[in-house]
Amino acid sequence: MSTPFDLFDLSNRVAIVTGGAGLLGEQFCRTLAAARAQVVVADSDGDKAKAVAEVIGKADAKALAVEVNVSQLESVETLVQTTLDSYGKIDILVNSAAIDPKFDPEHAGQHANAFEGYPLDAWNEALTVNLTGPMLCAQAASQPMLAQKGGVIINVCSIYGLVGPDQRLYQREGQPPQYKPVTYTVTKAGVLGLTKYLSTYYGTKGIRVNALTPGGVFNEHDDEFVKAYSARAVLGRMAEKDEMNGALLFLASDASKYMTGANLIVDGGWTAW
Repeated sequence: MSTPFDLFDLSNRVAIVTGGAGLLGEQFCRTLAAARAQVVVADSDGDKAKAVAEVIGKADAKALAVEVNVSQLESVETLVQTTLDSYGKIDILVNSAAIDPKFDPEHAGQHANAFEGYPLDAWNEALTVNLTGPMLCAQAASQPMLAQKGGVIINVCSIYGLVGPDQRLYQREGQPPQYKPVTYTVTKAGVLGLTKYLSTYYGTKGIRVNALTPGGVFNEHDDEFVKAYSARAVLGRMAEKDEMNGALLFLASDASKYMTGANLIVDGGWTAW
């Protein structure tokens, strides 16, 4: 007799995670593997993707690393074909790859561009990776999903696709102004639009499409930022990097089989005010 827990079992399913070596992407890969899926760690940094795949392999799960540029059609097609050659099918696509200059040590010094002088090159690059990328990946992965009459696509959004950034969080007394860039809000709002479109387009074709919207995730941010951010969240803190995993597994599994076109928000109440 099956139980509700059986709905979360991903045995014999194949999952691609773009941005699979990123802060959340790695967590998603490890979660899907723990649920017994065969995981493809797809990332623009091939070495980091291999490292994630090796960690998963040490836990007696199957993982394949593939270097990919989600903004390039040929690269995306190679990713899909490599997955099919290795595992024979694609059941789950998680679009997690994105350009996101977070306010953490890794992205220090990348936030000086005010909207009035925002570089066109930076705008075009972000739109290509953050919005065209998920479109290309969904376009390519949906073809084998259609052939097998089933699949799941999960687009990773952000609270800044729902509301504008509170730019006050990023200012420091005595320092030049800093900004969360316009491209992040615009592209993540577009990802939600893509999710709605694909969900209705594939509604009767066996492919479910949903969005996962995380709030701010702690990644060695300085104390001033953490304090300011936490004051805006209903739960009074930033998320830990593993706190999106349950929502991701829910959307990827049969536990959400009557769910499509939805946006699952995991933001500590940030957008509830």
